[in-house]
Amino acid sequence: MLKELKNFLLRGNVVDLAVAVIIGAAFGAIITSLVDDIITPLILNPLLEAAQVENIAALTWNGIRYGSFISAILNFLIIGTSLFFVVKAAEKAQGLTKQEEEKEEEPAGPTELEVLQDIKALLEKQ
Repeated sequence: MLKELKNFLLRGNVVDLAVAVIIGAAFGAIITSLVDDIITPLILNPLLEAAQVENIAALTWNGIRYGSFISAILNFLIIGTSLFFVVKAAEKAQGLTKQEEEKEEEPAGPTELEVLQDIKALLEKQ
């Protein structure tokens, strides 16, 4: 039973998943810090001040907290945009783009010389 537990816990998929979860949590913390500590103070706070809104989440109307909803939408858009640019920067840092990956996957066809040599060999057989 202990051997089965060891095999289960050390199976490739479980370890890969654990690593992905840990890296994902750390990456999430980076994005949260980017949004909370950099983007919100630079972009969102000046916009709220210009609209004379101190706390967007506190906006209500007849008991409906529409400010919370607007805040959630803004957070989603800011986090999504930040994540997009961070992933693009990471891809660029790795030097990988989809086009390069696709080029690597394409099998190299025969060269013109090889085709001509094959034709010559077929003609010589006749």
